[in-house]
Amino acid sequence: MSRFLHTMLRVGDLQRSVDFYTKGFGMKELRRRDVPDGKYTLAFVGYGDEDSNAVIELTYNYGVKEYDQGTAFGHLAVGVPDVAATTEKLRSFGAKVTREPGPVKFGTTIIAFVEDPDGYKIELIQRS
Repeated sequence: MSRFLHTMLRVGDLQRSVDFYTKGFGMKELRRRDVPDGKYTLAFVGYGDEDSNAVIELTYNYGVKEYDQGTAFGHLAVGVPDVAATTEKLRSFGAKVTREPGPVKFGTTIIAFVEDPDGYKIELIQRS
């Protein structure tokens, strides 16, 4: 059976990104792999084991501190029980809030948008 495994994001500071997703979102660092010959390190973060959950692969390429985001990537989406509280928690971890919490245009679902330390957009969607 096919299933979605992970999304890979290139990051400029691996530990900063791991801390953002684990401390800010409550994810767990599931595994880390350093590949000196390839000059990169991978860290996988998520809410559950990779056997049954999609995760985020954070890739640090030695010596690369930032990337051009381009215009093709949209955003990640994370369901949270309280968008306003999560937004404030993430703001305290340095997240840039690009859309304050509130109902989606022409709807009632509460959302917000933040950016992680590397500028990737994350939509917070209120789930009960």
